Amino acid sequence: MDLLIMENLFYNRKTTRIFDLKGSMRNRHVKQTGKENEVLLDENMVEYIYESPVFVKEQLKKLLRGSLFNDTSFLSAMDVMDYSLVIGIDDPSGKLYVGIIDWLRTFTWDKKILLGKKGKDPTIVTPKQYRTRFREAMDRYILEVPDIWYEGSN
Repeated sequence: MDLLIMENLFYNRKTTRIFDLKGSMRNRHVKQTGKENEVLLDENMVEYIYESPVFVKEQLKKLLRGSLFNDTSFLSAMDVMDYSLVIGIDDPSGKLYVGIIDWLRTFTWDKKILLGKKGKDPTIVTPKQYRTRFREAMDRYILEVPDIWYEGSN
C-alpha cells in the first residue's frame, strides 16, 4: 500500500472562488450552485476572466510562468499527465493561491490505445502535448499587468 500526503493549499485561507484548470475546453464546465468551496473548471474560468480578468504584476507572472515551466517539464519527462492547476481566488483582497494537483496519472498503455482511437479534438494527448496545452492555457488565464505605466510614443 502506498500513501501520499500533501498539504492543503487552502488551509486557513479565505477563497471566494476555486478553479481546477487543465487547459482543455472539452467537458470542462460546471453549473455554478453558489455553494461554499465549489470547484469550477476551465470554461468557468474563461467566463470569469471575461468579466473580471485576473491580473498579476510582471514579476509574479514571470515567477509563475517559470515555476509552471519547470514543473511541467519535470512531469512531462516522467510521462505524467492529467494534472491540474488549482487556483483559489479571494476576490475582496485580490489574493491568489496556486498549486499543481492530481499529478499521479502516467501515460500508460491504456491511454496510448485511447489516443489512437480519438478523433479531431482528443481528450487523450501525450504528456508533451498535455504540457504544451497546459502552459499555453495558464498563460491566457492569468494576465500580466506592467509594473510601470507609460505613454507610448506617437
